[in-house]
Formats: sequence, C-alpha cells, structure tokens
Amino acid sequence: MFSLTEEELTKMGAEITAREIKQQPELWEETLEIHQAAKNEMKEFLEKVKESAHGRRVRVVFTGAGTSQYVGDTIVPYLNANGDSSSYIFQSIGTTDLVARPTEYLFEDEPTLLVSFARSGNSPESIAAVDVANTVVKNVHHLTITCASDGTLAKRSEKESNNFMLLTPKRANDDGFAMTGSFSCMALSALLIFDTRAMEQKTNDVHTLSDMGQEVIQREAEIQAIVDRDFERIVYLGSGSLSGLTREAQLKILELTAGKIATVFDSSMGFRHGPKSFVNERTLVFDFVNNDPYTRDYDLDILEEVKDDEIASGVFAIGQAGKRNFSGDQFTFSEKTKLLPDGYLALADIMVAQTIAILTSLKIKNTPDTPSPSGTVNRVVKGVTIHEYKK
Repeated sequence: MFSLTEEELTKMGAEITAREIKQQPELWEETLEIHQAAKNEMKEFLEKVKESAHGRRVRVVFTGAGTSQYVGDTIVPYLNANGDSSSYIFQSIGTTDLVARPTEYLFEDEPTLLVSFARSGNSPESIAAVDVANTVVKNVHHLTITCASDGTLAKRSEKESNNFMLLTPKRANDDGFAMTGSFSCMALSALLIFDTRAMEQKTNDVHTLSDMGQEVIQREAEIQAIVDRDFERIVYLGSGSLSGLTREAQLKILELTAGKIATVFDSSMGFRHGPKSFVNERTLVFDFVNNDPYTRDYDLDILEEVKDDEIASGVFAIGQAGKRNFSGDQFTFSEKTKLLPDGYLALADIMVAQTIAILTSLKIKNTPDTPSPSGTVNRVVKGVTIHEYKK
C-alpha cells in the first residue's frame, strides 16, 4: 500500500489516509522544530500561569472529543511521572464530559489550564468547553494545540490574553476521515511542552521515533500478513500511557471499517476482569508492550496467558525488544533503536495500529478515505446542539 502510486490508491479510496499515515515521521521532526521556535514564548506563558496560582498547583486539563480526547488519555500517565508535579496536576477529560456536566469536572476555585486538542478547532463541544471553563473557573488559562490556523479555536485564541496557541505542522491537519498525523503531532507537541527531561533527551527521542515510524512503512508486508488472517474481532491492550493508547487504536479499526470489525480495548491487567470473554477463534489480540521492566512483565503475562488459551486467531506483541520478550508472534522494532519511554513509544505503536486499520478496511472492501457510506458519522461532528450554561 505505501509503495503504491497515488493513482492506484485513489482508485482504492485510500490515497489520503495512506499518505497521512506515511508522512508522520517527517511531521514529528517538523513538530520538534515548531516546539524549538516557540519554546521561549511558551515558557513565559506557563510562568504567568503558575504565578497566577499563587503557590498552588495548577490543574492541567487536557481535553478534546474522540481522538482529540485520546491524546490526553495517552500522555497523562507519562506526564504524571515525567512532568513538573510540583507545579501541575495532569488530567484528561473529554470536552463531551466537560460540556454536559461542568460542575462535576471543573471547580471554581482551582487554578486551571485547559489544554484544548483539536484537528479543525470547529467541533461544537471544543468551542463550548472553552466557554464553560471561562464561566465556571475563576482563574483559568487556555493552551490551544490545533492543526488548523483558520479554525474557530485558533481564531479566538488570537484575541484572548489568557490563551496561548500552538499550531502543529500544516500537513497534520488531516484531510482524511480518520485522524492520524493530527493525533500523533498534537500528542508530541504536548509531550515536548510538559516533559521536564532535558531538551537533548527529548530531541533524541523524536529522532528515534521518526526512525521507528519509517520502519513501520518499510515493514508493511509483515503487517499485511497479520491482516490476512481470518478474524472478525480485534483487541488492543497496554499499560501506562500505552493503556491510554488502546482507545485510539481500537477507534481506528472501528472508524475505517465502519464498525464491521468488532473491537475492545483495555489495560493488560484489566482484561482478565471480564473483557477477556470477548476473545473467540476469530479474534486478533494485540498488546503494546511497555519498556519499563516492571510494567512489561504484566503486559507479557497476559500475552502468554491468551496465547496458552489457544482460542484466538492470533496473539501479537507490538513494541521494542527487552530482557524479557513474548514467546509468540510479534511486531518488534529494530534492536538498533534505543528504548523509548511509553509516552513517545505510543506514537510509533499507533502507526502500526493505523496501518492495521487501513489494511483491514481494504480487506473488507471499504474505502478508508470515506469509510462511513451512510454518512451518519462525519469528519467534523454535526448535529450537536449546545445549550447555554448558566452558573
């Protein structure tokens, strides 16, 4: 697929999605450059946010709808361990929750930085979440990380002194139905901002990540061999930030197959507590294996358990090689690349999941660029009525 011509992919209804998956390694390098150019101005903004809290920790709420929410779900566990925990409390809450029940998620007297992730910046809930936060919270600031400079969120951020905007690379504003590069670039942007490790470390991680992304493209045939198996269900598992990633991975399958492939996501340990009953003889089970040795054992334990059950059509580990590895099938990145922490590893892993999703979509004769033939689901959500919230 990645080696096909534009004309060939267009006939398959897959040109946009294939291109946008494939270009991510380049976009990650561009995201790093954008961060480097904006980091001093960003630092000044965040210092003002912290000063306004008068010694209290600022509640950083990552928000968005759908894939944009899953950005926060993915990065929060990593930032809890590697962010400035003396200054910030990191949380991920969907705009759909914030808007529907503000007083259960937003608190008047808590200094809050609302970080809005948005591909287009035009989703009704994304706009309403900013308005609701302004209404409920006395001391609120906004960080808008978006892919569209002409979107509503981007435009309003230019007019608000308490709102800082960071744009992703232009090509990250996906034209396809499913968010791919927009997800990974928004996640990387936030990691670079809030990860307190040295800039040299983060830079090296991005370079490694880009190499791993190129490897996914080069090894498409291996992923195709997985998709060629007989299956009707897919399970994604993981731990830490990679547990958060499972929600986005399963959504790509759901979106690109228009629900024709059933999916479940869970944490590696949580899977045993009921959801494991989802597995039958036509199920593929994937686990994003963590590089932390302690956490890794839990990921591998469930993989070995499901493999030994001898029920699933296939059980696969996705990740990098460690001291302990899965005894069964796996997509393991080159041992030449250094081991990445899970927040960054998630972005290489999601490229594998995105590739599985587009190849599965083509397998069932769907068109990945326009996967919803009924039109009931749209690139930018429609049909939402925003009701006025009064404090």
